[in-house]
Amino acid sequence: MKKILMAAGLAVGLAACSSIPSSHAPVAGTVKKADMDRLVASLPAAAQGSFGEFLAQAARENPMLRASVSAYAAKQPLAGDDLVNISRLLGLYNRLHNQAAVIDTTAKMVALPTFRSEKVPPHEDKSIIAFGALVEGMARDFGLQFRNVDNRVFEVKLPGSGTEEFGILTHADVVPVVADEWVLDDGTRLDPFKLTRVGGNLYGRGSIDDKGSIATVLYAMKAVKESGLPLSRTIRLMIETTEETGGDAMKYYRAKTTLPEYNIVLDSKYPAVVAEKGSGALRASFALGSVASVSATAITITAMAGAASTNAVPQTATARLQGGNTADVAARLNAAKAAFVEKYKPQGGVFSIDVTQDGAAVQVKVTGASAHGSRPEEGVNPLPRLALFLKESGVALAPNGYAQAVRYLTDLYGTDYLGRTLGLAYADDFMGPLTMSPNLVREKDGKVDVLVNVRMPRGSTPEALAQATSAKIKAWGTQAGVAVEVDHQQGNWMARDPKGAWLSTLLNTFGDTTGLEAKPVPTAGSTTAKLMPNAINFGPAMPGKKYTAHNAKEFKEVVDLDADMQMFTEMLVRIGNLSQMQ
Repeated sequence: MKKILMAAGLAVGLAACSSIPSSHAPVAGTVKKADMDRLVASLPAAAQGSFGEFLAQAARENPMLRASVSAYAAKQPLAGDDLVNISRLLGLYNRLHNQAAVIDTTAKMVALPTFRSEKVPPHEDKSIIAFGALVEGMARDFGLQFRNVDNRVFEVKLPGSGTEEFGILTHADVVPVVADEWVLDDGTRLDPFKLTRVGGNLYGRGSIDDKGSIATVLYAMKAVKESGLPLSRTIRLMIETTEETGGDAMKYYRAKTTLPEYNIVLDSKYPAVVAEKGSGALRASFALGSVASVSATAITITAMAGAASTNAVPQTATARLQGGNTADVAARLNAAKAAFVEKYKPQGGVFSIDVTQDGAAVQVKVTGASAHGSRPEEGVNPLPRLALFLKESGVALAPNGYAQAVRYLTDLYGTDYLGRTLGLAYADDFMGPLTMSPNLVREKDGKVDVLVNVRMPRGSTPEALAQATSAKIKAWGTQAGVAVEVDHQQGNWMARDPKGAWLSTLLNTFGDTTGLEAKPVPTAGSTTAKLMPNAINFGPAMPGKKYTAHNAKEFKEVVDLDADMQMFTEMLVRIGNLSQMQ
């Protein structure tokens, strides 16, 4: 019955299109940002009806659209400006008609804590399995094809008339959270796994990376299917489940499935990403030693903490000090705070230090600003500042693994994240500089590990960089008299030179929708685009804005979600009907 009513509504709308007065000749060309903004302002009510009715009203509002709408009403093959205009109007209609549904779906996805557990592999994790079931139900309701590849990759298809496919890649997994850090400036506490709207922001882990994109593209596929617009290519959506921890699921999928020859990834930024740095994890380990038998006179670090994952700049870093005269230690640290904060205050950023006495211990907490691990310049890293504060406050620390980690952080990093202190700095003109951000401290297997997120641009190889970092750190250990183990697992950079219709289509879609400059760009992020042939990242982060993925208080702006809904829909229609991709 629902389909019959939709068909009836479409017929009414198309009939209205065919009766549009033709006394005014349509203006040739395509609608752009200013035109679309006017339509959005004038047609919210029309968007609650059928797409045909929406088109009829849009053509009345803007005479430029009459020829395109009439061609669609007559079921003529669409090409050129007509195809662009109808795909853009479908994007506007989807945005106005389905925004609430996309936000609701994003909330359901955010509610599933799909971060990697040490207890079970991802494909056996109940949250991953539940995520697949959610997507399967949506695909069934939308009339799309669904395939579950052993809970590694969830695949949704919208068939086209030809033999070619183009792929769209996203991921369902997220990075872990430090729940105590999800507090807004006004003191409001957020649940990271409950999508919460505050003003124009949608807060929640995965809201921008990548659950908002998954919800959006599923509704874009629904809109395209219901529009009746033909596709010459099949659209294959692939939802990976291990992107944040190395992409094992995509590697499994590749071994079992032929990949599309051309792929668009929704996991980075606009306008269109054609080069990515290589992501690496550099671990330096120090023997923990004894923290149980705290001396009555020596000050001992008995615990430290930084980020919840290596690929996130932490919001806070903490240290627990025991032994000696804790009242005196707390007083000395409090006295040193103001001068230290002034000395290391970053340009355009702030951080703070809290020192409290907790029984027989002193707690030191440094609060900075979290950021994605690939963009340390967007954050204020509290972990090296904590190490520097402990060193420069003059408190003598008993020698153990934590004290050695503090020395390592201060000697080889400090507040530098460009590899300069290590003597490894270099940059590529297009891809930017090497970054080395120390984000995580953990105690594991009797050792204290310091993990550094490394982002390597073109100009070196993973093997050469790993050898160089190991040599530098070991040489420091020898000179400092510190036993240190080093392990550097480094991924490679990717730089591609895509040409032709599919890249120009993405750039045209972005430029005309946003009014912003549209040209290929690099990213410091590293995605599973590297595992795909001919892969270009398209969104979702907007240029000129901080990327909140992996951040404490991760959020997606509703205005950007609207733009995604609009552009993803247009992209499916236009890429799906290109005569050739190159």
